[in-house]
Amino acid sequence: MGKVIASITTSVDGYVTGPEDGPEYGLGKGGERLHYWVMGGPWTYDGGHEFAMHGPDKEFYDELVSTIASGIVGRGMYDAAGAWGGTNPFPGPLFVLTHRTEDQPAPEAGFTFVSGLDDALAQARGAAGSGDVSVGGGAEVIREALAAGQVDELVISTAPVILGAGKRLFDGFDRDVDLEVGKVYSSPYATHVRYVVVK
Repeated sequence: MGKVIASITTSVDGYVTGPEDGPEYGLGKGGERLHYWVMGGPWTYDGGHEFAMHGPDKEFYDELVSTIASGIVGRGMYDAAGAWGGTNPFPGPLFVLTHRTEDQPAPEAGFTFVSGLDDALAQARGAAGSGDVSVGGGAEVIREALAAGQVDELVISTAPVILGAGKRLFDGFDRDVDLEVGKVYSSPYATHVRYVVVK
């Protein structure tokens, strides 16, 4: 069985979105700066943009996804991303945590709606086989998985920006968790740290 790897991008002050995140502004107002590393530089919600990672950002991302065989995200991320145009862009099947499972898209889209973390983890592990399971946004999903002791590796990409408002990664999290630094990558757009969760 592979590892469960939770990964997310934050600002220096710990926000994973700017204010007013949602379908219009997926990462919130000003939050697009969190993902300059993903796009290879500045981008806006208005213009067309593509993934254009390069250098240390691409090295980090390619290594991270090379072992991923399935994933879990929250409904908020799914909706804010516009369901990625209706097709799962990630390696392996993607399990979406939601209270509205009746909205399940067609199987060929690559998404499975599930109502609880335990069910999502069981299905994602089954689908991944010996590969790793990715736990992505939002922050609430990562907090829940960490609190349940289900995360083997926590990956935090910190963008060089202070947002001052939005949604915080560890808002309300009250657990004491030890981490060991596994690997660090750095670029002008982010510092990526792969932490091993000490159990």
